[in-house]
Amino acid sequence: MPSTKIATMLKNSPRQNVIRINQKQAKLRWGPTLRKCHLFALKELSSEFGFSISMGDLMFPQGQWYVTHTGLIRLAARRHCRGIRVQPVAEFSDPGKGRYVFKATVYTSRNCQGFIGYGDADPSNVSYLVQGAEMRVAETRAVNRALRKAYGIGICSIEEIGSLVESSPAPVRESKKLPPPPVNGNGNYGGSKVRDRLCQLIRQHSL
Repeated sequence: MPSTKIATMLKNSPRQNVIRINQKQAKLRWGPTLRKCHLFALKELSSEFGFSISMGDLMFPQGQWYVTHTGLIRLAARRHCRGIRVQPVAEFSDPGKGRYVFKATVYTSRNCQGFIGYGDADPSNVSYLVQGAEMRVAETRAVNRALRKAYGIGICSIEEIGSLVESSPAPVRESKKLPPPPVNGNGNYGGSKVRDRLCQLIRQHSL
């Protein structure tokens, strides 16, 4: 077969298209921070797993590639995953403190004994954007870990990182929308504790 025809077939193959589109998308989104090593890693991730930046499978915060929950679920579907079992781990959970631990088992085939992953979440290790949803975060993290083990994915998932959320700046505090952060007795800004907020409101409105 002529070399030109072979080249055309490779160019038009689905996997080659994914690589080409991913590289284009990466340069458009993160061009100034991309290096050759990052593009090489992207090529490998695109070729081996078929991850797509356009579909939200990959993120690149702080100069490192992360796979997303969406990307892992899409990969499981492409690989014909047989099922995912998720169950809470009661002995390590404390709902009163917002701490949850889940165990996930991924079955890649009918005869697979399962790949196990654990995920935990509490107010101290989740982004402010998802505080109050620690149970769902813990479940997602468990599924992600199990899927990464099942399909041999060496990069971490973005959901497993506590406060690392790309393109999500802190909310702008406006006097008419959000109250200023609470101040503790030492004059330092405190966290979003209910007690501190109540004390602030009491002082603000002279209750």
